[in-house]
Amino acid sequence: MFESLDISASGMTAERLRMDVISANIANADSTSGPNGQPYRREEVVLQPAGSFDSVLRGVQVAGIVQDQSPPRRVYDPGHPDADAQGYVSMPNVSPITEMVDLIGASRSYEANVTAMNATKQMVTRTLDILR
Repeated sequence: MFESLDISASGMTAERLRMDVISANIANADSTSGPNGQPYRREEVVLQPAGSFDSVLRGVQVAGIVQDQSPPRRVYDPGHPDADAQGYVSMPNVSPITEMVDLIGASRSYEANVTAMNATKQMVTRTLDILR
């Protein structure tokens, strides 16, 4: 019973991190110049199963956070302070629509894990009531 709580908790932790990274992507969708002088690059969370393949599922864990290597969008805006000699600005490779879809998916996954955790807690409570 407690393993199922651990599995749900690992899923909730992973989805919370995904939501944090997606929020950072949305917040930086217009950041044309970061600390390295380049436009912001979209980040994604990479998840992997916790435990080995031949063992029982033990939830999920974060393998890392990677940057999307697609090229930045180029927008013609000669009045922008970061415009190049031709008047183009390199914009982050962040699509707010894609980020919102990912955010909805992460939110629904988080809710599913909460539902599974609550169902497990109810089963444990009912089992203890029967044993009394």
